[in-house]
Amino acid sequence: MRPRGRADGPGAVVAMLLLAAVFAALQLANVTGRDTPDTRNYLSYALSLTGQSKRAAATATIDYVCASRAERARRDQSVHVVRFHRPDPTAEVTAECREQEWAVVEPRLAAGQTGGHTVPYMPERFMAIFEARPGYPAFLVPFVLAFGVTWGLWTAGVVVACAGGVLVFLILRTLSVPVPLAVAGQALYYVLPCGTTAMRPMTEGLLMALTLAAVWGCALVLRAGRTRAGLLLVAGALLALFTVKHSQALFLGGCLAAAGAVIALRRHRRLGRRGGGPAPREVLALAAVGLAAAVATLLLARLLHYPSEADSLQDLLTDHFARPDRARPWPEFWQLQGNFWVEWLRRQAWQPLFVAALAAGAWGALRRGGAVGGFLVAAACTGLLTQAGHPDINIWGERLIVLAWLLPVVGVPLLLEPVVRGGRVPLPAQERRDRAGAVG
Repeated sequence: MRPRGRADGPGAVVAMLLLAAVFAALQLANVTGRDTPDTRNYLSYALSLTGQSKRAAATATIDYVCASRAERARRDQSVHVVRFHRPDPTAEVTAECREQEWAVVEPRLAAGQTGGHTVPYMPERFMAIFEARPGYPAFLVPFVLAFGVTWGLWTAGVVVACAGGVLVFLILRTLSVPVPLAVAGQALYYVLPCGTTAMRPMTEGLLMALTLAAVWGCALVLRAGRTRAGLLLVAGALLALFTVKHSQALFLGGCLAAAGAVIALRRHRRLGRRGGGPAPREVLALAAVGLAAAVATLLLARLLHYPSEADSLQDLLTDHFARPDRARPWPEFWQLQGNFWVEWLRRQAWQPLFVAALAAGAWGALRRGGAVGGFLVAAACTGLLTQAGHPDINIWGERLIVLAWLLPVVGVPLLLEPVVRGGRVPLPAQERRDRAGAVG
């Protein structure tokens, strides 16, 4: 018999919602100051979708960015051991910021760079990358209309971050993990870089939530017996990912297809000797959905004239098109790729928390999660692929690779399940001895 996801009682639901509410309340400590340079592009896109003109969208976006910059300056000065007694720098920083931002935007508006939805903070080739990502700005629109720019972005971040944690809870409960461990997984999502990054006004929070939705769909198919609902959830998540960031739809679709092929092959070899487990056709159905999504992403991106991998490569090597295009970009990219991972591994050896968490998560996912664990590993690999596509050491430890943190968030509670149930965590050597004793 296939294990099915159990229905949770009121206590489990209350615990899940209470934890999300506590996380949301903690975010009130930082309503502003979370923005990044990319926030300007997404916010101006969202304001354009509400019907605002380019100049109005530019004004609102610059006001938000400068208010955040001034708030950070005020906080930093208040705890600076030399400057803490000086006057409040808010007005000075705000005026300087507005002057700098308008000095970039105004000439481009005057020159007629008013196409698309984004405000022209950067060259048109760079802005085209964000024009191909309407999903996140569209997600922001109702929040901005209801609460204004500052509170709208904050509320959108809270919603998407809390949703990610809830999805972790649902995945673990579908895998029949006890409620305390499912809540622990939700808490891990909030306290690890997933929660911090999800609260930033960028695409990554929505990317993580949609990726987790796809993993939950895999769990519904393979462990809850809800094949149609699970496949529709995976397909819907991949479709939504295309609108948010089509490269993530490509990576996730390809990784799910590869994982499904490997799992189905292993299941096919073992099915004749062992009973139980999902039928290979269900795993193959998930692989087919992933493959179809990857192929459709490539075709639609070409049909819609989205920026290609060559454009992304030139953007990386020319510092967002601030320098002339590279004549031989691919050899330079592979050289940079090698240098990046050598430095990345050196830093991991110095502070190995991330690698240790990945190892523990992979162990838990593959040892305790069955076929769903394989799809979880595949989903987490999209973070490594995203980082590999952008080997920039200045942001290596935050948003680009953040999807890889989904592996310990779900895998570690799976690893600890025997402890909560009163058993033990089996080491590989112990498992081999146990199997040998059982055969003997």
